[in-house]
Amino acid sequence: MSAAEDLARLVQGGETEHEKFSSLLDDLGKKIEKKKVRVGDVATMIKSLSAAERHFRAQKRKGSDPNTWNILLTRSQQFLKLAHEMNTLEVPTNREDEEDNSADGENCLPKNVSQYLNRLKKDKKELYKNPPVLPPPKVVVEEDFVKSPSRDAKTGRLTFPAGKDSSLKKLLKDFHPNQTPAEVLRGGSFGGTYFRTIKSSVNNKTYNGNEVLADTIPVDWIKGLDKKRMLTSSTYKVDVNRYGVKCGGSLGMWESSGWISDIDPYGWFQWYCRFYQGRRCSDDARQVSRWLGVAGPKGRFRSQLCNKILSANTSVDDAKISPVIRQTLFHWGLSITNDILEEHKKRNK
Repeated sequence: MSAAEDLARLVQGGETEHEKFSSLLDDLGKKIEKKKVRVGDVATMIKSLSAAERHFRAQKRKGSDPNTWNILLTRSQQFLKLAHEMNTLEVPTNREDEEDNSADGENCLPKNVSQYLNRLKKDKKELYKNPPVLPPPKVVVEEDFVKSPSRDAKTGRLTFPAGKDSSLKKLLKDFHPNQTPAEVLRGGSFGGTYFRTIKSSVNNKTYNGNEVLADTIPVDWIKGLDKKRMLTSSTYKVDVNRYGVKCGGSLGMWESSGWISDIDPYGWFQWYCRFYQGRRCSDDARQVSRWLGVAGPKGRFRSQLCNKILSANTSVDDAKISPVIRQTLFHWGLSITNDILEEHKKRNK
């Protein structure tokens, strides 16, 4: 097993002994600095270092020997930057492989609508829109992570800092989910299938659900959960969901609508998990805007549910009122609370 694989295994297992990470980073650092990495292994190294970076950041926040974890965090970021630089220099060693990749290779965005349509059909995806809408352009990730969101102790609302993209600051004024990603997963969501294994027509790549789960979610968020039932199931289980109903569309629906990016092939909630952990990228404004349209102050599902609650003259937590909309909003990190209902009433007087 390689040092990169060992590193990923420690992160996935929630290891808290920093000495084990230090020796593995030493090994990885030497290989990266001497460029003794086989072509094709760089991607694995990047994935492991990215997961380690998030793990170190989480351990640092917990306050257990923060200085040591900060050193590991800094080292992982340095090595990750070098690995990304190596990745841009990699070229296929086989001329035929190079030609295949230019045609329609793995990890490539579709070049045109025709190619994208062929991918969707080949992968037997639902064509909600035909012809399909091309995915967003390749996403650029900012090098520096930002601080964790703050939370209002009374309302539970989350407030997020922006990164370098100045256009994001204005949007974030109204972006206030009140459910963290961990709360969404623990509360029962997506029929237990969100982190199932998928074939992405956006990237033309198959993703292993367990690997994506480990790469996206910190261990402490899902500690004690039955992963096979609540997170990586290939079969949608209605009884897993908080409100006991099925909601949401298929992956093909989202992909053919042009809503899925290359960096978050599982969709908005995967983006939210990473945004919550401090990642900032060129796709943030689009994803925040999507949330505003669904769950923001004037969002259609939020407004619909508030109107139904008021019409029924019942409490905000009356689950009999539109459980499907409630479950949908929950997937978007929002539960209707008394303060949200009052704001809605004032806005619609």
